[in-house]
Amino acid sequence: MKKPNILLITSDQQHFDTIGAFNSEISTPNLDRLVKEGTIFQRAYCPNPTCTPSRSSIITGTYPSQHGAWTLGTKLGEDKVTVGDVLRDNGYRTALVGKAHFQPARSTDEYPSLESMPLLQDIDFWKAYNQSFYGFEKIELLRNHTNEYLVGQHYVAWLEEKGYTDWKQYYMPPVGSMDPDIKYRWDIPEEYHYNTFIAEKTNELLDHYHEQEDNFFLWASFPDPHPPYLAPEPWASMYDPDKLTIPEIAPGEHEKNPPHFQKTQEANPDFSDLMETGFGIHGYHSHLLPEEDRKKLVANYYGMVSFMDKYIGKILDKLDELEIADDTLVVFTTDHGHFFGQHGLQHKGGFHYEDLIKLPFITRYPGRIPARKQSDALQSLVDLAPTFLSFAGIPIPKVMSGEDQKEVWSGNQENARDHILCEFRHEPTTIHQKTYVDDRYKITIYYQQTYGEIFDLKEDPKELNNLWHHPEYQGLKSKLLLKYAWAELHKEQMPMPRISGA
Repeated sequence: MKKPNILLITSDQQHFDTIGAFNSEISTPNLDRLVKEGTIFQRAYCPNPTCTPSRSSIITGTYPSQHGAWTLGTKLGEDKVTVGDVLRDNGYRTALVGKAHFQPARSTDEYPSLESMPLLQDIDFWKAYNQSFYGFEKIELLRNHTNEYLVGQHYVAWLEEKGYTDWKQYYMPPVGSMDPDIKYRWDIPEEYHYNTFIAEKTNELLDHYHEQEDNFFLWASFPDPHPPYLAPEPWASMYDPDKLTIPEIAPGEHEKNPPHFQKTQEANPDFSDLMETGFGIHGYHSHLLPEEDRKKLVANYYGMVSFMDKYIGKILDKLDELEIADDTLVVFTTDHGHFFGQHGLQHKGGFHYEDLIKLPFITRYPGRIPARKQSDALQSLVDLAPTFLSFAGIPIPKVMSGEDQKEVWSGNQENARDHILCEFRHEPTTIHQKTYVDDRYKITIYYQQTYGEIFDLKEDPKELNNLWHHPEYQGLKSKLLLKYAWAELHKEQMPMPRISGA
């Protein structure tokens, strides 16, 4: 059988309920098209709700506690085996277009980073770069979200090739700051936005691979809808804030939760008793916003999703134009979720609600993956690498911990896993939590703490009633803790097969 091409399309920090096929308040015709032509998995999860750890898990098939890039500011070692390495060794062309974020924005002599300042903005370096990058033989990278100062790499080289030499006006100096007065609408022309860059470079590679009749693994990695909440027109004003459902906190819902939950609802919270580090931690601040801003940010977030959807459509159209859609396994997902008011929270942090750790997740492979199907089979981003290799008929390296989901995606098997693990860790002796999810329950434990969370996702899908201290659920807590302990042991790698009876 002919090996499939593999096209992975990802967004960044996208809430699972921002696909038009399931949410009438948002328009995503191209993602809806994938839903109709493939299978959507409604219980897909990230292994960590921040970028570097989760993205590193996508390409290694291992958990952050295994691959070593366990938090933002860490680096994925170049010695790690990646899905790109294995596919290249088996005749595939491999490429990454868009956001990588396997390395930190700060470099040291001991841990040099190609994704750091000032190298990030050495455009001549990136124009000449021709080395493999984590198994990708070809890269076309960018690092910034909207007008963040971390702009550079191939994206800026592309802007200059387009003759757009005044691009700096949209990325606010000095280094390390952005203009706080720019909100919601960004005046960069759409033709020079990174969505256009990603679609154009992806389609150039698709043309090239088709011409050469090469099998490919191509990752188109969009940086949106990750905040800052900025989009050019018409996307910035596409949605009326007053006509959208704006999530809100339920009265008293954090009373049974760990202390950092309630602190987020204070104007000037003090988290010093929970931190032993000088580095900031995502989410450990006040999440209070004026009502007008809460509405506008949701409208703009939706606009960013719809804007990205347009350029996802251009990539899907290219597959049709080249007549290779039937030969290409397409997966759409994101690196982690997002809060835009759910539980009174914004953005992300140490809060393992479904809003943050559950993902949109669609697979399409005509004739091999069922169309118009919805599945509750558990999925994790650590499963992507081994499953891609399985579809390609390539043995899965023993170092990969993810589950092979090929038969599940193909509709021949109901489940490949019975639990999910998600990790959030900032320092070894400070914020450190792990979550276990099964078909019904979720338990979250914290390093050296007696508090935690248990939610019954069947009876309490909005996660408003923490059962951790409930006297009638202490037996359930014990069972879930044992399940979690076994799951941690289960994910250990088994590099050497047994070859003898003694």
